[in-house]
Amino acid sequence: MKITPNILKQEFIGTKSTISKSSHADYIGLSGKVIDETKNTFSILHKNKVKRLVKNSAIFRFKFCDGTIVEIDGNLLVGRPEDRLKKNIKRLW
Repeated sequence: MKITPNILKQEFIGTKSTISKSSHADYIGLSGKVIDETKNTFSILHKNKVKRLVKNSAIFRFKFCDGTIVEIDGNLLVGRPEDRLKKNIKRLW
Protein backbone atom coordinates (compact mmCIF):
# COMPACT_ATOMS: atom_id res chain seq x y z
CA MET A 1 0.00 0.00 0.00
CA LYS A 2 1.33 3.41 -0.91
CA ILE A 3 1.32 5.73 2.09
CA THR A 4 -0.23 9.08 1.23
CA PRO A 5 -2.46 11.55 3.08
CA ASN A 6 -5.37 9.47 1.77
CA ILE A 7 -4.45 6.83 4.36
CA LEU A 8 -6.67 8.81 6.75
CA LYS A 9 -9.64 8.01 4.53
CA GLN A 10 -9.15 4.25 4.96
CA GLU A 11 -11.53 2.03 6.88
CA PHE A 12 -9.96 1.20 10.25
CA ILE A 13 -12.55 -1.32 11.46
CA GLY A 14 -10.99 -4.76 11.22
CA THR A 15 -7.37 -3.60 11.34
CA LYS A 16 -4.89 -4.47 14.07
CA SER A 17 -4.01 -1.51 16.23
CA THR A 18 -1.46 -0.75 18.94
CA ILE A 19 -1.20 2.36 21.07
CA SER A 20 2.37 3.60 20.80
CA LYS A 21 2.05 6.87 22.74
CA SER A 22 -0.69 8.34 24.87
CA SER A 23 -1.38 10.97 27.48
CA HIS A 24 -3.08 8.18 29.48
CA ALA A 25 -0.44 5.83 30.84
CA ASP A 26 -2.89 2.89 30.89
CA TYR A 27 -3.43 3.10 27.11
CA ILE A 28 0.22 2.60 26.13
CA GLY A 29 0.83 -0.88 24.76
CA LEU A 30 -2.82 -1.83 24.32
CA SER A 31 -3.28 -3.76 21.11
CA GLY A 32 -6.03 -5.59 19.34
CA LYS A 33 -8.49 -5.49 16.51
CA VAL A 34 -10.57 -2.35 15.92
CA ILE A 35 -14.20 -3.45 16.14
CA ASP A 36 -16.02 -0.10 16.18
CA GLU A 37 -15.38 3.58 15.58
CA THR A 38 -17.31 6.65 16.66
CA LYS A 39 -16.59 10.35 16.29
CA ASN A 40 -14.16 10.47 19.22
CA THR A 41 -13.34 6.85 20.08
CA PHE A 42 -12.11 3.50 18.80
CA SER A 43 -13.35 0.26 20.34
CA ILE A 44 -10.56 -2.31 20.38
CA LEU A 45 -10.89 -5.99 21.27
CA HIS A 46 -7.97 -6.49 23.68
CA LYS A 47 -7.62 -9.90 25.39
CA ASN A 48 -11.31 -10.72 24.76
CA LYS A 49 -12.44 -7.47 26.37
CA VAL A 50 -13.64 -4.36 24.56
CA LYS A 51 -11.59 -1.27 25.37
CA ARG A 52 -12.89 2.13 24.28
CA LEU A 53 -10.01 4.53 23.52
CA VAL A 54 -10.25 8.27 22.99
CA LYS A 55 -8.76 9.18 19.61
CA ASN A 56 -7.25 12.58 20.42
CA SER A 57 -5.24 11.33 23.38
CA ALA A 58 -3.16 8.69 21.58
CA ILE A 59 -0.93 7.85 18.66
CA PHE A 60 -2.10 4.68 16.95
CA ARG A 61 -0.04 2.15 15.01
CA PHE A 62 -2.23 0.34 12.47
CA LYS A 63 -1.30 -2.82 10.59
CA PHE A 64 -3.31 -3.26 7.42
CA CYS A 65 -4.08 -6.60 5.76
CA ASP A 66 -1.29 -6.18 3.18
CA GLY A 67 1.31 -5.86 5.95
CA THR A 68 1.68 -2.07 5.82
CA ILE A 69 2.27 -0.53 9.24
CA VAL A 70 1.35 3.13 9.72
CA GLU A 71 1.56 5.33 12.80
CA ILE A 72 -1.14 8.03 12.92
CA ASP A 73 -1.82 10.77 15.44
CA GLY A 74 -5.34 10.36 16.81
CA ASN A 75 -6.02 14.09 16.41
CA LEU A 76 -6.09 13.53 12.65
CA LEU A 77 -8.71 10.79 13.07
CA VAL A 78 -11.22 12.75 15.18
CA GLY A 79 -14.54 12.94 13.43
CA ARG A 80 -17.09 10.55 12.06
CA PRO A 81 -15.66 8.01 9.61
CA GLU A 82 -17.97 9.18 6.84
CA ASP A 83 -16.88 12.81 7.35
CA ARG A 84 -13.20 11.90 7.01
CA LEU A 85 -13.87 11.04 3.38
CA LYS A 86 -14.87 14.64 2.69
CA LYS A 87 -12.02 16.25 4.60
CA ASN A 88 -9.01 17.57 2.64
CA ILE A 89 -5.70 16.73 4.30
CA LYS A 90 -2.62 18.83 3.76
CA ARG A 91 0.45 16.73 3.09
CA LEU A 92 2.74 16.83 6.12
CA TRP A 93 5.85 15.33 4.52
